[in-house]
Amino acid sequence: MSFFKRVRITPAQTILLGFFFLILGGTLLLMLPCATSGPGGAPFLDALFTATSATCVTGLVIHDTALYWAPFGQVVLLLLIQIGGLGFMSVAAIASFVLRRTITLHERMVMSAGLNLSDGGGIVRLTRRVLFGTFIIEGTGAVLLSCRFVPHYGFPKGITMGVFHAVSAFCNAGFDLMGTPDDPFQSLIGWAEDPLVNITLMALIVLGGLGFFVWSDVWDKHSFCRLRLHTKIVLTATAGLLLFGFGWTLLFEWSNPATLGAFDTPHKLLAAAFESVTLRTAGFNTIDLGALTGPSQAVSCLLMFIGGSPGSTAGGIKTVTAAVLVLTAISAFCGRTTVSAFGRTIAPRSIMNAVTLLMAGGVLCLVGACAIAAIEDAPFHQCLFEAVSAFGTVGVSMVVTPTLAAASRVILIVMMYM
Repeated sequence: MSFFKRVRITPAQTILLGFFFLILGGTLLLMLPCATSGPGGAPFLDALFTATSATCVTGLVIHDTALYWAPFGQVVLLLLIQIGGLGFMSVAAIASFVLRRTITLHERMVMSAGLNLSDGGGIVRLTRRVLFGTFIIEGTGAVLLSCRFVPHYGFPKGITMGVFHAVSAFCNAGFDLMGTPDDPFQSLIGWAEDPLVNITLMALIVLGGLGFFVWSDVWDKHSFCRLRLHTKIVLTATAGLLLFGFGWTLLFEWSNPATLGAFDTPHKLLAAAFESVTLRTAGFNTIDLGALTGPSQAVSCLLMFIGGSPGSTAGGIKTVTAAVLVLTAISAFCGRTTVSAFGRTIAPRSIMNAVTLLMAGGVLCLVGACAIAAIEDAPFHQCLFEAVSAFGTVGVSMVVTPTLAAASRVILIVMMYM
């Protein structure tokens, strides 16, 4: 941090460089021979792709995590996921708290930028809450998951599986350890009918995707009417998107024998709910995404593109951006000159930011998809699905990622980092 301060690097640039060096360090660790289950370490591009995916909490993989990476490599991935999900400055703050060291103004500004806050007021208090809340939520999730995994895998592995998937879910990473030699890249398909596993993971994903500022606001206010406008928009948009994805999946996949059609009614509802949640940047799946109908694939791309909420572990253009765009369109249709929500006027600058994010994200996804389609012998809709999954740091795939050429992997690396 002292180096960044001396050369007058802005908080945004500090975050940019911080994640770059974190990815680079993770890449070097994953290249070590002890990181892989086979002889020798991972090739540079494979290690770089995986480290980027973990640090950016995406979940796209070119090798099955359970089969290719040794325990050391899996621990490295878990640390990258945790640091990437919370932000490296939030994690670094732990050392300051333990050593009782005063956090400098520049560090507070970087922490604020990492949590998507406009100023550093109360940032130390919020960071304490973030760290405490994160480990409580992840710990609770790990215990619940272990209750199911220990009887199935045995005590040591069951605990490991519970901790790994709790952290991966809360950080919206989507990495899993479910692959077997006979069925790699299966994600959570084998647990599609287990309510405890599905509901626990859904709760972790949603809590991680709401945003740390929203947690703090809800904790302080206890009443929806007293919440800040940002929190009200996040909660409303999140609920609306989850219900929309749930209903759309049921509508177009109910009779699809390759997806929901194979389940009875209660498990159809469970699987549809899980897909609606996980497509919001989590990266797990309990049904074969390659078998989705055309309308479901289109809505999946939309949900991935929107992603989670500002200052959260999720990616995408964010729920608040999508909400502002929708409210702006409604105001235009109604002939109003101002945009408002919950009795509050939304600043023109916020509308400009939303439009900018929409245009930048849309162009990036389209260019990325076209570039991959030009390189690969794959249908355009699959290339678009991969590109949006990378941009939104979602991690779901139509099992195309492992087959991509080196150039296409580099494109996805850039999109995940951006």
